[in-house]
Amino acid sequence: MNVLYLDWPCFKGKDLCYSLEHDFGFQVVKFFHPDYSERTSDDFSAAFDKCCEASRIDFCISYNFYPLLAEAAYRHGLKYISLVYDCPFVKLYSYRIAYPTNYVFLFDYTLYEKLKNGGIPTVYYSTLPVNAQMIQVLMDEPHDTKRLASEVSFVGSLYNEEHNLFDRMYEKLDAYTKGYLDSVMQAQLRISGYNFIEEMLTPAVIEALHRAEPYKNHADGVETLANVYADYYINRKLTSIERMQLLSAVSARFSLKLFTRDPGAVVAGAKNFGPVDYYMEMPYVFHDSRINLNISLRSIKSGIPLRCMDIMSCGGFLLTNFQSDFLMHFTSDEDFVYYEDEADLLQKIDYYLAHDEKRRAIAASGYEKIRAEHSFPVILTTVFDVAGI
Repeated sequence: MNVLYLDWPCFKGKDLCYSLEHDFGFQVVKFFHPDYSERTSDDFSAAFDKCCEASRIDFCISYNFYPLLAEAAYRHGLKYISLVYDCPFVKLYSYRIAYPTNYVFLFDYTLYEKLKNGGIPTVYYSTLPVNAQMIQVLMDEPHDTKRLASEVSFVGSLYNEEHNLFDRMYEKLDAYTKGYLDSVMQAQLRISGYNFIEEMLTPAVIEALHRAEPYKNHADGVETLANVYADYYINRKLTSIERMQLLSAVSARFSLKLFTRDPGAVVAGAKNFGPVDYYMEMPYVFHDSRINLNISLRSIKSGIPLRCMDIMSCGGFLLTNFQSDFLMHFTSDEDFVYYEDEADLLQKIDYYLAHDEKRRAIAASGYEKIRAEHSFPVILTTVFDVAGI
């Protein structure tokens, strides 16, 4: 079978293509067009048609959901599988998600339920697949342990860019709306496992936010203003605040290394080593760090972020905030460990640094479960069964 793979610069693309070819025997036809993320493009459609003429395509696949690809696949009567790892991802609210040729797999069960119960029949739930074999290959190669190994590490964005969406909007708000948002955000920071930001945005508050920072729906989009302001503005800012607070608390007591895309970002007491290459460096960080931290983006309501799956797939010890989807697939304190608040985070870091044997056993258990139940061949087999491929 010939598979059209949308070859945009994404994480896991190499692993997905390798699995399609070597585990399933498919012929992968890599397709790229610069308009892939646009909502309308005659050039994209023409390029897709030309690709289909040159290669007899049997179905399409991509990471994340792209309406243009959904439209093109639907015109040709081709099934389109999308594995969504970004959250939020506003393109999910395109009406084209409902095309019967779509099979959209979401890693956040709360989001899956929201769309499914909202009348979208083409969404499904799945954890994100990972390559658990790569770390075995990489460990046979020399690597910079001085840079990449650590007592405690955090890999990810601090969302601390200047003139971010929230700050730009906040400075234009009236005093009442600022005070309201401040109170709601402080309350949310104290609660893990349930996100109430969107439901706390009253019509009056949404109107004030829209006056300060107008948002216009895409022509094919049905996203609500509450969802947009909650996930793209407020939850992103909350994540920035939370990560800085927690990482500062950790670095005050433990040796902490940051690997973040902003090499100039400062967390007092921590060492910032800048970004790491996803394929050639990040696995070593996860494998060689005694404790790997995850502080989820607040717009991920219940799902297991790709970072967590990657940590466990590298045999790393995962210490994460609570996300309810974990309990559907893994056992707490056996495959991974979660913290409830700042005090609990610090106590558990202290405990597992002092109990190396327990830490290693948990990391090994998580790795074996990933290999057995969440590898590319296992997850894609389920995906293809659902799609009838």
